[in-house]
Amino acid sequence: MTTDLPRPPGRTYVFGPFRLIPQRQLLVHGEQRVRIGGRALDILTVLVENPGEIVSEDELRSRVWPNTFVEDGNLKVNMAGLRRALGDRPAGPRYISTVIGRGYRFVAPVGISDSAEPIVEAVPAPGRSHNLPTATVRIVGRDHAIASINRELENARLVSVVGAGGVGKTTVALAVAEQAIGRMRDGVWFIDLAALTDPSLIASAIATISGLTAHSANMQAAVIEFLRDRQMLLLLDSCEHVIEPAAAIVDRILAEAAGVRILATSREPLRVKGERVRRLPGLGIPGETTVLTAARAMGFPAVELFVERATDRLETFTLSDAEAPLVAEICRKLDGLALAIELAATRIDAFGVTGLLARLDDRLRLLEGHRGGIERHRTLSATIDWSYGVLTPSERLVMRRLAIFAGAFGLASAIAVASDERVDRVEVAQCLANLVSKSLLSAEIRGSEMEYRQLDSTRAYALQKLAEEGEIEQARQRHAVHCLELLGQANNDAEKLSNADWLSRHGGKVDDIRSALHWAHNSATEDSLAVKLTVASIPFGKQVSLVEECRQAVELVLEERFRPHRNSRDDLLLNLTLGATLLHTRGPLVRVKISLTKALAIAEEIGDVDLQLECLRGLSEFELWTGDSHSAIAVAEKMRALTSKGQAAAAGDADAQTGSALSWLGVLAAARHRLESIVQRPVGRHLRPDVARFEFDQRLTARGALATVLWLQGFPDQAVEIARRQLREAEASNYAVSLCYALLHGSAIIAMYIRDYEEAYRYLDLGAQHATRHGLTIWRAMAIGPRNRLNLYTCRPIDLSAFHETLAEVRDGGFRMRYPNYLTNYGEALARQGDLEGGLAAIDEAIALCRSSGQVVGIPEILRIKGNTIRFGDPTGWERAVDCYLQSIELARDDRALSWELRSAISLVKLWRTRGGSSGAEDMLRSVHEKFTEGFTTGDLRRARALLDARPAV
Repeated sequence: MTTDLPRPPGRTYVFGPFRLIPQRQLLVHGEQRVRIGGRALDILTVLVENPGEIVSEDELRSRVWPNTFVEDGNLKVNMAGLRRALGDRPAGPRYISTVIGRGYRFVAPVGISDSAEPIVEAVPAPGRSHNLPTATVRIVGRDHAIASINRELENARLVSVVGAGGVGKTTVALAVAEQAIGRMRDGVWFIDLAALTDPSLIASAIATISGLTAHSANMQAAVIEFLRDRQMLLLLDSCEHVIEPAAAIVDRILAEAAGVRILATSREPLRVKGERVRRLPGLGIPGETTVLTAARAMGFPAVELFVERATDRLETFTLSDAEAPLVAEICRKLDGLALAIELAATRIDAFGVTGLLARLDDRLRLLEGHRGGIERHRTLSATIDWSYGVLTPSERLVMRRLAIFAGAFGLASAIAVASDERVDRVEVAQCLANLVSKSLLSAEIRGSEMEYRQLDSTRAYALQKLAEEGEIEQARQRHAVHCLELLGQANNDAEKLSNADWLSRHGGKVDDIRSALHWAHNSATEDSLAVKLTVASIPFGKQVSLVEECRQAVELVLEERFRPHRNSRDDLLLNLTLGATLLHTRGPLVRVKISLTKALAIAEEIGDVDLQLECLRGLSEFELWTGDSHSAIAVAEKMRALTSKGQAAAAGDADAQTGSALSWLGVLAAARHRLESIVQRPVGRHLRPDVARFEFDQRLTARGALATVLWLQGFPDQAVEIARRQLREAEASNYAVSLCYALLHGSAIIAMYIRDYEEAYRYLDLGAQHATRHGLTIWRAMAIGPRNRLNLYTCRPIDLSAFHETLAEVRDGGFRMRYPNYLTNYGEALARQGDLEGGLAAIDEAIALCRSSGQVVGIPEILRIKGNTIRFGDPTGWERAVDCYLQSIELARDDRALSWELRSAISLVKLWRTRGGSSGAEDMLRSVHEKFTEGFTTGDLRRARALLDARPAV
């Protein structure tokens, strides 16, 4: 947020093509909102309110940053960003001039209106549609390249900007991306790959930046699925050190997400089909034989950049005719590399042009005669080395220590990591400003805050120096401690901010958190810090979709080595997280219950009611998934009991679990009541930051159970609508397990129930593919059971051997909730392939399992299938089939499962008509059909209607 400067309400300032409306924090060029940092906008407001007057730096600081310590470079960086937004150049300012030693003056004519112009109403307020930093310097000599790449992006979906380190690839790519803001429906996202040390984390980086929350064991698959229907531009920066995995994921995105365009920067092409390569050369430089004046030299971009950066550093600098050839020689020696030229230009105040050239000559002499790509990088390295060498001892110390940051950082972070008894907080701030002015740090404006980062080449050099000085372990320790503080801030903000705002503020810290965790886990002396970091990173990992990394970190610090450093709350949170992540990605393994039970015991011991509820929710899900509804209800009642201890959410959670469990027990009316209460409950369940975990959406899973209950009760149309709503919510959740649940246990099941086999196959295909992509083995297996049921319905062949293996996988994985259903289908398939005895034995085993667990809701259908199996497999035993149908109808009536009753009545009538007919059976079918009030276009009701219309005289 920016400072509320005192100003007349509703006043608009007009200068050139710009309109400034301070009250709305808005600068407009024509009809387009100008992207500008909040502090820069406040600076502009102060200057425009005092046109023609000199405003000192002290006055600007006091008005824009009241009661706040501001490092010297902050004002200069914001002023540079303001000038860039206005299109000003140092050589000829149109709007803001620098009065050396005194301050700044707004020199353009200013018109004032006391009411906002109507045109402003048409300017949309920006949402979070990108994460691009606000540039603080004017781009020199790249207009043609930017325009060319923009044109190429219109015709190609992948454009790679390729060139040597320091040539300006990122600067050009960011300028191209900035022009795409507002043109891409789902945003423009800058993904910095420079900090990645593990190539497998590219997908996680894309997920975090683009706003994807997907708890998946296969993040790449989650990212592809998220991008599939989106229209956005991804800027993948610094691909060269992860070139092969970057190329692989880019290839998949291009193949499977037609609306996504990719702009990449790298020192080499990705070599992906369809790639357009734009090679970025050094900036244009004068030839050695060119006769130069200052005016002519300024026509070459390399010289123009040198002069602009030199002027930024030394306001009195002007390029003379005598010095023009010397500056041209400096630019030639630096191969036109933008970063190298900037580094040299920032020392103009210390050495002058002649001194700069002499010192560069000394540093670069060994490289004479070599101008290939690798040598150009050596030129940059030598320039960085020279720039480092002329820093003060404090500046060198701060530069080395700041290299420990993997991503961008603020002033507070810089002070936390770099200050100590050798360099205090004030000196760190001053060194920070000096390093920015000398181009050894880049400054970015994000909203009203300033962020800093070291460019790849500079950071690599500084890390090497940090190691050479023997300071790297101490720096990493300070960095890890600071990351613990950052995690605390991020976790507290999770409840206060929207997901988009939270990601904008904290998502960029992923690389630093990951780096700190890796170091602490592998340090021989920091076990205590490793535990603290891991526990603090759990809710952070949930927010940025790093479920697998989180699980691995949790398992690591639960090892015996870390036991002395864990307290009871640590053990509680670690076991709770391990149980939840395993349950939702691997299924109800025995380890899940062990972990959740340990966590619950600790939560009860320390009296933490919130965490008791979370543990009980996990245990109730576990029991339900294993097919033990009674235990699930018992756990749910423990949840309900927590309402007396002030846990308001407990009753709703208990309803969700109890409703699902009751539906399996055949208590449909009560189940429906509980499930509807959770579905209709207002959205918005807020957890303490330390309670948040990788959890199911109770509303979403309750919808799936409710859809089945409604179908069973005779409301097929309502069931279809609920299943559709569940699928939409699951797709929007970006949670891999929820989508598996909605596809395989919601939409596919309901589609089979209404006998829409084509749709059922489609949902099963999607579910199986989704489970496979995300490494969800148990869910992939559970797609096979319903598919074989469908194959039986449609008389397609079944691989009995593979089916048997799948049954074993489901059983051994602990997911026995639907195991009897799959076993029944297996028995029917056996019988159809000639093993009637084995098939009936499997079906009888399924019935016994249902009765032993109490999950009897499916027994009427299993009995009907048994009757069909006998009827077709042994026509002489038709009376046994009749008994099965009658038993099924009786049980269905007891449970008020109207749809089961209808199915068995249909089968009974069909059998009797082959035996001469039965008025009793015909009356049963008519009676149950008359009870339906909807769903008359669904399969079973159409079949029943056809039978009733063709009823013979008996």
